[in-house]
Amino acid sequence: MASPQDTAAVRPPDDGTVSLPDPPDDASSTIAEDDVAPEVRHSLFDDIEALIDDARTYVSAELTYQKTRAGFVTDRVKKGIAFGAVAVFCGVLATIGLTVGLIIALTPLVTAWGATAIVVLAWLLFAFLLARRAARNFSEASAAMNESDET
Repeated sequence: MASPQDTAAVRPPDDGTVSLPDPPDDASSTIAEDDVAPEVRHSLFDDIEALIDDARTYVSAELTYQKTRAGFVTDRVKKGIAFGAVAVFCGVLATIGLTVGLIIALTPLVTAWGATAIVVLAWLLFAFLLARRAARNFSEASAAMNESDET
């Protein structure tokens, strides 16, 4: 804790000036001229060398990031394809089940051959409509590509 005379020396007098205590006179508090760090000067060559080193570090980090990103995307695409293939397989099984179920359900109404013919014709009509839609989309894409070649 500070003594009363230490705080009195720091308190400004009535005229508004501040008087600070004198520094100690012992030799350990003085700084030798050898201890002062010289002014650091950078040359243009040093700055360009630092810039090249920073650019190399940046390129290396960017390449590492892009490799990691590509690996992540590749992994996700592989998993997406696998899950998609399983989903298509399950869809095909469900469609087979629906087909068999429809044939069984229609058999009492229109014999087994009639039920089979109705279900097969319905599936062929559905496939024909989808094929027409696909052909229209392909022809529109082809026309758009031919249009861009002419301009």
